[in-house]
Amino acid sequence: MRKEHYWRIALIVLVVVGSLFLAYPLNEKINLGLDLQGGMHLVLEVEADKAVESMLSHYADNLSDSLNSNEAEDVFVKYSNATIVVEYEKGVSGDVAGKIGKDFPELVSEPQSEEGKIVYRFSEDKAKEIREKAVDQGLETIRNRIDQFGVAEPSIQREGEERIVVQLPGIKDTQRAINLIGKTARLEFKMVDDEGDLEAALNGDIPEGDEILYERRVDDVSGQSSTTPFLLKKKVMMTGEYITSADVRIDTQYNEPYVIVSFDKIGGKLFGKITRENVGRHLAIVLDGNIYSAPVIREEIGGGSAQITGSFTTEEAHDLAISLRAGSLPAPVRILENRTVGPSLGRDSINRGLKSMMIGGLLVILFMIFYYRGAGLIAVFALSMNIVILLGCMAYFKATLTLPGIAGIILTIGMAVDANILIFERIREELEIGKTVRSAVEAGFARAFLTILDANITTLISAIVLFQFGTGPIKGFAVTLSVGILASMFTAVFVSHVLFNMLTLRSGKVTKLSI
Repeated sequence: MRKEHYWRIALIVLVVVGSLFLAYPLNEKINLGLDLQGGMHLVLEVEADKAVESMLSHYADNLSDSLNSNEAEDVFVKYSNATIVVEYEKGVSGDVAGKIGKDFPELVSEPQSEEGKIVYRFSEDKAKEIREKAVDQGLETIRNRIDQFGVAEPSIQREGEERIVVQLPGIKDTQRAINLIGKTARLEFKMVDDEGDLEAALNGDIPEGDEILYERRVDDVSGQSSTTPFLLKKKVMMTGEYITSADVRIDTQYNEPYVIVSFDKIGGKLFGKITRENVGRHLAIVLDGNIYSAPVIREEIGGGSAQITGSFTTEEAHDLAISLRAGSLPAPVRILENRTVGPSLGRDSINRGLKSMMIGGLLVILFMIFYYRGAGLIAVFALSMNIVILLGCMAYFKATLTLPGIAGIILTIGMAVDANILIFERIREELEIGKTVRSAVEAGFARAFLTILDANITTLISAIVLFQFGTGPIKGFAVTLSVGILASMFTAVFVSHVLFNMLTLRSGKVTKLSI
């Protein structure tokens, strides 16, 4: 055998050993998908219209500040029924509509129904942009929360315009996962209306610009919950968008968990300004419309941090910290579908998949040995090596094995053998026309190569498209098929060729080939 073939043999040994090293132990290196180990399948819908309404409310505050800064003291701005209503006295100088159109071009006015009153909405393009961003931001926020929750190989994909599909393999506490994913986690700081009449407000006489929210507390002894009403100013003094970190701490005095949040430079200055200007008043910390605490501001709070206390467990505190770190959802999400796949179903799928793979592989091996004899043994070795390389690559890339992925492995076995069959038939044809064994082998591999390459490239393109646009199990099938195609090209063409060369060149006098 020529010396130039030794490096090829060394490469084959290196690939086999490397693949075995990467794949061992197999059960720890390859993650199982939702259909194999069980878990949760959720279909969520982002209520994007709520994001439009929230942004419009924010615009109403900015619009009010802008008009007041222009000394339009007799102009009143309020948010009502998903619109911005601007009212002004007849004697107000200047063009109010012109100022608004210049400073806020995203707003469009409805036909004016009465003098001194203009109703604004977002333009269609702006509303569509907000909806798109709400779904995209919701997707990333949910992904960040799940990553911090510790789920291995989750699948989070957008479906349609406002839906998100979430698959969580191996999840045990399904209700906790649902609570974490669905929590809007909108943190707001609002002033308590200390001068307002709470009793009158509870009876329906709520002052303009105020609202009633409740603080929920759980008694440590009895476990019963109670709610305390607060009369708050609707105006949001600060939101959680300035948060840079959120961590759980334990109160050494009462041994209760609380969450400490840190703000960026802008947020730290804003929080310091709010506390400096409102010393002696109550500041309510509101999360998703619920008051967590409403402490009295004793002095200016600098340093860019604040505490969120409440009657929650350590687990609830950790989930709250995760939600705040990952950011708030721009709009609430609604669960449209919630399916739980049991692990017993996954074990049954694995057993059936392995059984079908073993039966299919055994039939292929018997056929190749029966029909191609000695050459069939070479094909069987190449096939075995193909599976080893496939498992090694999947372990290296931490791919998730799904039921369709097992189908992809079975399909790969068939395609790998198909390449060998093309080569063997070409070698037979060359032998039948009287060529020597050595010439027939070289001609067989050379002439079958382009056919094998064309067939595998077209299949590989299909697999790449499936991976790019597919979700969940479809991606698993695409991954195993793609890696299997590349591995079969290596084993069927390169490895088989080296083995044939070893047989035909060992003495240089081989006159008959078992094929």
